[in-house]
Amino acid sequence: MSSFFPENYTPTMNQIQTERAIKYIKDTFERELSAGLKLSRVTSPLFVPRGSGINDDLNGVERPVRFQIGNLDNMEMEIVQSLAKWKRLALANMGLKPNSGLYTDMNAIRPDDEIDAIHSLYVDQWDWELVMSEKDRNIEFLKKIVKKIYSSLKRTEFLVSEMFPTCYPTLPDRITFIYSEDAQKEYPHLTPQQREKVLAEKFGAIFLIGIGSPLADGISQGGRAPDYDDWSTPSDPEHTGLNGDIIVWDTVRGDSLELSSMGIRVDIETLLRQLEIRKCPERAELYWHRRLLNGELPQTIGGGIGQSRLCMLLLQKAHIGEVQSSVWPQEVLNEAKRLNIPIML
Repeated sequence: MSSFFPENYTPTMNQIQTERAIKYIKDTFERELSAGLKLSRVTSPLFVPRGSGINDDLNGVERPVRFQIGNLDNMEMEIVQSLAKWKRLALANMGLKPNSGLYTDMNAIRPDDEIDAIHSLYVDQWDWELVMSEKDRNIEFLKKIVKKIYSSLKRTEFLVSEMFPTCYPTLPDRITFIYSEDAQKEYPHLTPQQREKVLAEKFGAIFLIGIGSPLADGISQGGRAPDYDDWSTPSDPEHTGLNGDIIVWDTVRGDSLELSSMGIRVDIETLLRQLEIRKCPERAELYWHRRLLNGELPQTIGGGIGQSRLCMLLLQKAHIGEVQSSVWPQEVLNEAKRLNIPIML
């Protein structure tokens, strides 16, 4: 019996074949995503100044990796945890108009992330951001963008199956939209993670709307920082939030797999409200927040799409270490060696 891999799991590709397939997936999905959303590729930073408010605080407790630059009077920098806020600065500086945007390869280190079959300390994702009009600040526009992203995922899945016949398609034709409030009402006895698993298995692919605000039981569906996604604006009388997660059913692991976190971004009113909710109004004095409050940043929608997780899904891999080089617990390495499963180091 294996403690870290599904029973009777055997990879369908060796390591060289896997590397070829990873490049094909990344090249293909980038092309599909950029065409579907009219995104231009840009270069992004690996680190940003500490105290600028540009770095992503995630749930507010994760520690970014910090270092000093000796030749700049020991200026303190932070390795990015994501580029959620940096992208709006880039769009403002580029002067892009509504319905155009950017995407970039984001490489981050999250030292406090758990390490398991789908998490590692190294995060690689496509970070994207699209300028939108104020009139599009609604749930229907959010759903429209989700459908475009899902279409890019489906087209990539088909092309991968054509190029690599051992990789069979598993995604349903359509993605199902579900509010986190409704999921909690239907499954009040389950934890948020358990609800995601039940719903992903039932529908194959879901967009779970409303991540960040507490639900009826006082527990939120997931964590969100207060200063990028809008998770507190009522979208209708019974539902809150203009953000969500794309979650699919992973047939190899027999579990849910979150591929993307995304949403309509905070405006001035939402930023101030969410800073108060999270009891950190002092963040309004930071550089990034001042620029937003001064009306210098465009209205945007954006998110991140996991590169290694997408490769896991489309190549039917059981562990993220099969498609990504990082640091893994020795027990995982021992188990993989015994089962003859290549893990990237």
